[in-house]
Amino acid sequence: MELDMAADELKSVLNRLRRAQGQLAAIIRMIEEGRDCEDVITQMAAVSRALDRAGFAIIATGLQHCMADDTAEPADRNRMRARLEKLFLSLA
Repeated sequence: MELDMAADELKSVLNRLRRAQGQLAAIIRMIEEGRDCEDVITQMAAVSRALDRAGFAIIATGLQHCMADDTAEPADRNRMRARLEKLFLSLA
């Protein structure tokens, strides 16, 4: 399955990933500075959610493309569904 997303969908995912990247850098600085454990964990949870949302957006796009492909054989659709389900569960 290729990452075939519309420009606006891709932009949204990239924005989430860049935000998570910035948050992760901030977490590293917080740890290096000896910041409060609760603050660090709160920021780690935020990064985790941002990554999950980006992953779910990618999977949802895959589902949308899969469902829109009426020309695919039922066996191909079933294989694609199984692959998408496996990806979805890997984020759960």
